[in-house]
Amino acid sequence: MTPLRILMLTTFYPPYSFGGDAVGVQRMARALAARGHEVTVVHDEDAYHLLGGADLAEAAPEDGVRRIGLRARFGLLSNLLTQQTGRPIVHGARIRRIVEEGKFDIVWHNNASLVTGPGMLDLGDGLRLYEAHEHWLVCPTHVLWRYGRELCDRRECLRCVLQHRRPPQLWRATGLLHRQLDKMDLIIAKSEFSRDKHREFGLRQDMEVLPYFLPDLPQDQADAPPGPPPHDRPYFLFVGRLEKIKGLQDVIPAFETYPDADLLILGDGDYAETLKSQARGNPRVKFLGRKPVEDLNAYYRGALGLIVPSVCFETFGIILIESFRLGTPVIARALGPFPEILGKSGAGTLFSDPDDLIAAMRALQSDADLRARQSASARDAFKRYWHEQPVLKAYGKSLAAAARRRGLDDLAHWLENGLFENGAP
Repeated sequence: MTPLRILMLTTFYPPYSFGGDAVGVQRMARALAARGHEVTVVHDEDAYHLLGGADLAEAAPEDGVRRIGLRARFGLLSNLLTQQTGRPIVHGARIRRIVEEGKFDIVWHNNASLVTGPGMLDLGDGLRLYEAHEHWLVCPTHVLWRYGRELCDRRECLRCVLQHRRPPQLWRATGLLHRQLDKMDLIIAKSEFSRDKHREFGLRQDMEVLPYFLPDLPQDQADAPPGPPPHDRPYFLFVGRLEKIKGLQDVIPAFETYPDADLLILGDGDYAETLKSQARGNPRVKFLGRKPVEDLNAYYRGALGLIVPSVCFETFGIILIESFRLGTPVIARALGPFPEILGKSGAGTLFSDPDDLIAAMRALQSDADLRARQSASARDAFKRYWHEQPVLKAYGKSLAAAARRRGLDDLAHWLENGLFENGAP
């Protein structure tokens, strides 16, 4: 039994990334590399810079993952050609060469929009996967957020992409995407909700639900005695990019009438100044910017609860399971996958309007038994559903079935015997 050779293709990959989806790809790559598999990640650095990412001078992490960042002399043109034609005109030959030389057992597409487009989803002779971290397969703007102001419940794509200041993609009307997806061996959704949304908006291929995961905390953090709280008053926590679709603008007003706790906001983004203006004059709302992971864990631990108020259709919500891992309950908007996740875990409360939100905060703060029960449920659900090992085992089972359907019997045999989640002995 030899290690698997795995190629992961993704538009964004840390540090050339912004959101949690890229972090999810990195966690998978690192988990597989730690099990001895040979993992190569190809991503597009120009896409990161095109969307305003700062220049980076970070040393490559020693995590066992081979990272290949694509960059063109004229990055804007390269990205525009991929976005318009559905094919990586500039980088196509290099990507094909990587695939031919790598002889990969698994070719795994993640957020392919500006790295391969739909035109190269049929790469390689190995098992072909597509993982839908966003709703790009059915939405040109990725997020089903129509006109930049409302949830999308019907297709008005041309007007919507123009409102988002993006050029229309003519290839979406040619059937190219469906023809290429028919060649995939497994298409993965991150939640039941996201699978249903893909189907509702016209995806005809089957999807299998496989969630994100987190590993255990590093031993030094797990064993460390609780330190002093990072804030001197009771607080609720928001973690994430400061964008309108994250819904924080609906939470800040609650702290004008709720004096018993503060709102700590960890993150940054292009909506930050608008939110800071909204909160001006309210000393209970604190913008703390981005924090390193070890500091972030302390803020989770000390919080009464994590507030997740997204107003768009998320595909999952990694911050929920980050909170669960540390035993922190969640108050989430009753939208998208959040009812599914909280229903499964029993580790939080849903809200639909400002009164619901304030009532949920008051209950967590005033009822120590409720918070203790939700905290215990959070930790238990994390271990059962979103811990690294059970999720990787579920992936291995799904990949084995896909390989068997494809007739890749040797690969299927090794996957059925735990090669994916356990690595080669």
